[in-house]
Amino acid sequence: MNFQEEKGKDPVAISTVPTNTDEPLGKGQDSLTAGVLDPCIFIILGASGDLTSRKLIPALYSLFLNKALPHPFLIVGCSRTVMSDEGFRERMKEALEKAGPLDPSTWPAFARLLHYRTILYDDFPSFKRLADSLKELDKKYKTGGNRIFELAIPPSLYETAARSLGRAGLGIEYENGRGWARIVVEKPFGRDLETALALDKRLHEYFQENQIFRIDHYLAKETVQNILVCRFANSIFEPLWNRNYIDQVSITAAETLGVEHRAGYYEQAGVLRDMFQNHLMQLLALTTMESPTCLDADPVQDEKVKVFRSLRPFPAEDFMDYTVLGQYGRGRIDGKEVPAYREEPGVSPDSLTPTFAMIKVFIDNWRWQGVPFYLTSGKRLARKQTAIVIQFKEIPHSVFRETLEEGISPNRLILGIYPEEKITLTFQTKRPGAHLALLSVNMNFFYYQNYQGHLLEAYEKILLDCLQGDRLLFWRQDGIEACWAFLTPILWICEHCDNRAEMLRFYASGSWGPEALKKLPELID
Repeated sequence: MNFQEEKGKDPVAISTVPTNTDEPLGKGQDSLTAGVLDPCIFIILGASGDLTSRKLIPALYSLFLNKALPHPFLIVGCSRTVMSDEGFRERMKEALEKAGPLDPSTWPAFARLLHYRTILYDDFPSFKRLADSLKELDKKYKTGGNRIFELAIPPSLYETAARSLGRAGLGIEYENGRGWARIVVEKPFGRDLETALALDKRLHEYFQENQIFRIDHYLAKETVQNILVCRFANSIFEPLWNRNYIDQVSITAAETLGVEHRAGYYEQAGVLRDMFQNHLMQLLALTTMESPTCLDADPVQDEKVKVFRSLRPFPAEDFMDYTVLGQYGRGRIDGKEVPAYREEPGVSPDSLTPTFAMIKVFIDNWRWQGVPFYLTSGKRLARKQTAIVIQFKEIPHSVFRETLEEGISPNRLILGIYPEEKITLTFQTKRPGAHLALLSVNMNFFYYQNYQGHLLEAYEKILLDCLQGDRLLFWRQDGIEACWAFLTPILWICEHCDNRAEMLRFYASGSWGPEALKKLPELID
């Protein structure tokens, strides 16, 4: 492994798309896939929405450019908006042009993959017409009867859409007879433990567990997956990865963006539902889990669930000692004035929704007993950054007591996820010169340094795994339930206790959060 002080050259993405648009749709495989993929139809419920335009279609188009889609392959957009196939294609072309330069020579071939059907989510006849239309497309394009249903719709419609798909014969009954069917569910998976259980019950009325893919796009980031490799493929790290050597762990996901156009969702969710129940809990599990027997989906999920079930119940009586809640006020981001959360369109002027949270948690098992984990996330912070900081214990003796007039900083292992995907190890060395003085230095490994292959975005990786039927990077229901069981008491305090207004600390946009964080100096660099 080559550690360097400076970041290497930017990686180059290799495009292998044919310029001949008469080539069969989606034909060809390359090293992005583990093998030949089954032909299928990818059905997007909510095709007129933001997720489809910003994430799904750009990801599918990139996979198409790199010849990573199966053959044959179709995309059928569905929503309440009345549109023709041509209208849908034109809308998706505009979305791709906004996402980046669109090569005119590749668009006609990709456009031929796109189809559109109008549906009403609570209207059985429209889903029956969709089922009949899919049969016709199967017959015409020889897609083998295989389907993936992506729920790119508001969470309030998940149960309704699942029921409509099932009643139309597109769930378990379909898979038993004519091909496979998979349903892709975006987070959030419920609002609390009770609603998560209700959603799961509804999904399982019409789909089996192996058909359900619960997306957490954080898990598809290369450096997130690299956590397991860093831990379990290197003997220099794993022996130190426990309470005997580690003093504390900080897991931070900071954002510069505000609520933007998501006020309707965010007022109901807040930062705990938006970031903690899914993304931060997954990072916590990957950082702390025991080694699985192999990297198959169920062994990995088993070890994650053990972590979630080992979380120490949250001490409600000492809530303020373990939690800092905040909401952003006015400030400056990238030199521009930005409004306070309560001034955002669609937000209540007296909203008590937290946009920042730090919670201290403990894992009561043999490896981690007594080690505090600080989980932090917030909007409108100083910079967009996601990182895991492993801070080791201070040296156990003062060999330099008579020589140095300074403290010795503890070693840190920093797993950078965004913006720089890298691993940094900090350690002490002697400062050059006549006198004995310490110098803290960094040893850096940049993840993409000298890599020349195609860089998969998170949604590209997620969709590829759906096509391959690989559930390794998705949530399993027992993990969701264990996380909600831990977080639901915290949510109840945040939303129902009498003094919740006093618990909310305001912070300036562009800062690192509420002043109350200064009570926890171990979090500050």
